[in-house]
Amino acid sequence: MQRRRRALEVLLALSAPLLILLSLVLLLQRQGRERIQVLPALAIGASLAMSSRLNRRRRRRALLNALRQKSTPPARP
Repeated sequence: MQRRRRALEVLLALSAPLLILLSLVLLLQRQGRERIQVLPALAIGASLAMSSRLNRRRRRRALLNALRQKSTPPARP
């Protein structure tokens, strides 16, 4: 069960970059007005990647703040 969960997490982590890569390959293969059909996939992949990056940054900042609060010595009265 744990192995399957880890495989799913890896697949989900790679989904946005793979979607961007696939859309770029298709963008190079298509001509004229057919290229417009690829833009939604490219936009979705890019927005998923940006969202993931922003969430990771937010979690790291929260963790750093929590560590800083715990490491400060209590004030003496």
